[in-house]
Amino acid sequence: MKPREVLIEKYYTNIKIHKDYLELYTVRTAIFDFIKISLPKFNGVVLDIGCGIMPYKEFILENRSEVKYIGIDFEKAFNAEYAMVKPDLFWDGITIPLEDDSVETVLATELLEHCANPESILKEVFRVLKSGGNFIFTVPFIWNIHLAPYDEYRYTPFSLKRFLENSRFTNIELEALGFWDASLAQMLGIWFKNRPSRFKKSFSFLFIKIIKFLLKKDKSFDKSKIYSEGVMISGIAGTASKN
Repeated sequence: MKPREVLIEKYYTNIKIHKDYLELYTVRTAIFDFIKISLPKFNGVVLDIGCGIMPYKEFILENRSEVKYIGIDFEKAFNAEYAMVKPDLFWDGITIPLEDDSVETVLATELLEHCANPESILKEVFRVLKSGGNFIFTVPFIWNIHLAPYDEYRYTPFSLKRFLENSRFTNIELEALGFWDASLAQMLGIWFKNRPSRFKKSFSFLFIKIIKFLLKKDKSFDKSKIYSEGVMISGIAGTASKN
């Protein structure tokens, strides 16, 4: 396999729990699971905003053969791995260089936390979507500072829903990427990866065991119960449409 394909399988679509990237397992598994269940909503031209190495391109095309995929990102890569593949379109982070009503689906995984003016980006997404089109997205809630200094927000479901409504989206459906147990699993992974300590790797087997246990327990929760007092979420996945 080519280097990009190896990275995609290792870190996105077939990720295994491993001490060297323990912080990624919980969130990447949840995002891919959400994309899989959202496949029926991928139609026509699919625009992947902030596409990076386009980790879900081949999966979408293999399972929705009738769609056309377009990846859009900055011309200058933020991560070294992004230089492995050039996006189909470049943008300035403000204006999507497409006509009004030109695509049927927009995908944005872990993008909106990097948008200084999220409502303006959502209005751009709405503009390029055709009537009846779908916006499919994820955002983190528990995550370390990343892509500094371009890390702007962590969203509650209330703020995210309001931004979407203000941008004229309808049929807004939000769900948790994970609840209490997944949130703890994700935090343990982040701690293990980023907390300076020369002793922690000696206990990696214990972290792996605990994270697996927590994620198994987390499956019992209804992911749609996201608006309740006291709820703890690891991130948010959602869909919205333009009618």
